[in-house]
Amino acid sequence: MQITWNLEHSYQKLPKALFSSVNPVPVKSPQLALFNEGLSKELGLNFEELDADSLSAIFSGNQLPKDAQPLAQAYAGHQFGQFTMLGDGRAVLLGEQITPSGKRYDIQFKGSGRTPYSRGGDGRAHLGAMLREYLISEAMYYLNIPTTRALAVVLTGEPVYREKVKQGAILTRVGQSHLRVGTFEYARNFHDGQHLKDLLQYSIARHFPEVHESKNPALPFFEAVMSKQIELITQWMRVGFIHGVMNTDNMSIPGETIDYGPCAFMNTYDPKTVFSSIDTQGRYAYGNQPFIAHWNLGCLASTLLPEISSDTEEAIKLAKESINKFPKAYEAKWLQMMGRKLGMDEVKTTDKALIDDLLHWMKVHKADFTNTFLYLRRGVFPKDNLYDNEDFKAWLVLWKERISGNMQRAQELMDANNPAFIPRNHLVEEALEAASADGNMQPFQELLAVLSQPYKDVTGMEKYQEVPLGVDIEYQTFCGT
Repeated sequence: MQITWNLEHSYQKLPKALFSSVNPVPVKSPQLALFNEGLSKELGLNFEELDADSLSAIFSGNQLPKDAQPLAQAYAGHQFGQFTMLGDGRAVLLGEQITPSGKRYDIQFKGSGRTPYSRGGDGRAHLGAMLREYLISEAMYYLNIPTTRALAVVLTGEPVYREKVKQGAILTRVGQSHLRVGTFEYARNFHDGQHLKDLLQYSIARHFPEVHESKNPALPFFEAVMSKQIELITQWMRVGFIHGVMNTDNMSIPGETIDYGPCAFMNTYDPKTVFSSIDTQGRYAYGNQPFIAHWNLGCLASTLLPEISSDTEEAIKLAKESINKFPKAYEAKWLQMMGRKLGMDEVKTTDKALIDDLLHWMKVHKADFTNTFLYLRRGVFPKDNLYDNEDFKAWLVLWKERISGNMQRAQELMDANNPAFIPRNHLVEEALEAASADGNMQPFQELLAVLSQPYKDVTGMEKYQEVPLGVDIEYQTFCGT
């Protein structure tokens, strides 16, 4: 059958210094591991009649579309606060798929071989890391959190040498774009002002056309990006998600969660929770994520100074005025989110104490973050000593009194904002281990099915909600590069 991509290549209209044309490196024996049929249909791809061999050839990069113009993007970034030159070292952008509804999505192969930005890397990825990104990004999508998505995972049939020999794999990632704060840092620090101007105009046209006619579009562009990031981080906090590597090259301009390397989910509530093996100082801990987003946005603002004003002092003044709006805006968004988790449609100033008291109790008593809100949603608590606690029962009385005015609306809000299921770290690891070590995809598929309906609270699914005692004490995640 005729394969119909609808690819465009608007990124190639930018200065050539911002990317390098490069093809995926062919692989020996591609074998399809996963294919996201629902996403494929949304993208307008008529792949449902293709067999596994055909899909393997397509999503390994062995069989490129006729109109493909693959490229690797250049970008820089602050990694744990240190500035460095980066770029797509193991990924190529195939093009931008235009959907039947007219939306534009990047199609990117990840793990597709060396590029001019690979430095000492081999340009490849291993199966476990690519399965993790597929699983967690789909879970985030169904949790209603902005995210890139995964269209396919293909085994390459070639080994990848890390701390152990692993199976090579390529993931097809789909996103609104792969523009990053680090893209702007690269343009500002390594090229002339025209590169930055062109990148800004392109980003506005692609993601924020409403600011195009502004007298000074750089400032409203920045504030639009900031608004997207505030919304995104608030949603991460809602479900206990810890990104793990919030470098500026992993902050998406369109406001999507991107790069799932060392991510994890918090079980026991503690703002200091860290799982990433490389985050030894806790820079990207759960509770630090809003502050890091603010810091990263400061990096973006600094790149935009020449576009904000030709007068440096004036540019700095205006940029500071914008960036200083972050704390108050985030606090308001966070309070609104927490209020909804507790069934409050409109959060009052006095509600903050009620929210803070619950979080303090959860921290002191090491309560599970997701399950505590699920029990509040159900109105039923386990018969154990944790919730049979005088402080908690006193708080419960105040909370019930607060939402008593409209219980139906309160229930609707709690149902919509408190998932019954999140990707529990130990279950994710079990599924990845079974798939990587034994080729057994059943645990992965079963977990994926549960995570595709995270708000559907059904009985008999305790396996996916209970966390074995002490399971997180030595749990660590890794970048998977």
